[in-house]
Amino acid sequence: MSARTFLTTGKKIVAIGRNFSEHAKELGNAVPTSPFFFLKPTSSYLANGGTIEIPQGCEVHHEVELAVVMGKETRDCPASKVMDHVAGYALAIDCTARNLQNEAKKKGLPWSTAKGFDTFSPISEFIPKDSFTDPNDIDLWLKINGQIRQEGNTKNMIFKVPSLIEYVSSIMKLEVGDVILTGTPSGVGPMKAGDVITAGMKPGKAEKDIVHVQFNVANRNGLFKA
Repeated sequence: MSARTFLTTGKKIVAIGRNFSEHAKELGNAVPTSPFFFLKPTSSYLANGGTIEIPQGCEVHHEVELAVVMGKETRDCPASKVMDHVAGYALAIDCTARNLQNEAKKKGLPWSTAKGFDTFSPISEFIPKDSFTDPNDIDLWLKINGQIRQEGNTKNMIFKVPSLIEYVSSIMKLEVGDVILTGTPSGVGPMKAGDVITAGMKPGKAEKDIVHVQFNVANRNGLFKA
C-alpha cells in the first residue's frame, strides 16, 4: 500500500474542526482550547475535475483545507517525531450541508450526514512532502466562478500539523494513506448548481501554486431530501 494511492486505499479521513479562530467566530462557535475532530467516509472523496453534488434541500458550503497524507502507521507519536510519518499533502475541500449540521448541533447529534455525502471531500492528487519545506506556512485559496471566497495561510492555524497528528494518534491509530484535514480559514459559504469551484495551494513565499483543482457543481438526483 502506498500513500500516493490514498484516494483508493486510504481507510479514513480525520477532519479537524474550528482550527482557524476567524472561521470559528464566523459560525458563532467558541475558539477551541484543544483539537476537535470528526470522521468522514473515504467514499466521499472526489478526484480533481469531478462534480460536487448538492443533495435536495441542502445548503452546501465550501471549506478549503490543507490535507496531510500519512505514510507510516502512527500511534501515540509525539509531535517532535510525527513529521517522519507524513508522506505528503493534498489540497482538499470539506463540503458541509450547513443546514443539516446546524440542526444536528442543536440536537447534540453527530455531523455524519452533513459531512458524509458522496462527493463531499473533493481533493487533489498526492503532493510529495518535500514540495513544502514548512507546513506552517502554506497559502490556500478558493474561488467560485472566478471570485475569491477564501484566502488563508496555515501559520494562522490554532493547532499546528505536528500537534494535530500527536493528538489524533493518541486516540486512534493512523495508517498509510489516511488523511487529516487540518481546518479551514474564514470565508466559507454556499455553492449552487452551475458554479465552478477552483482552489490552489503554494508555499507562503512562492509566486506560483504547486497544485490547482477545479470542480463543477450540480444538483444530486437521489433519494435523500432534507
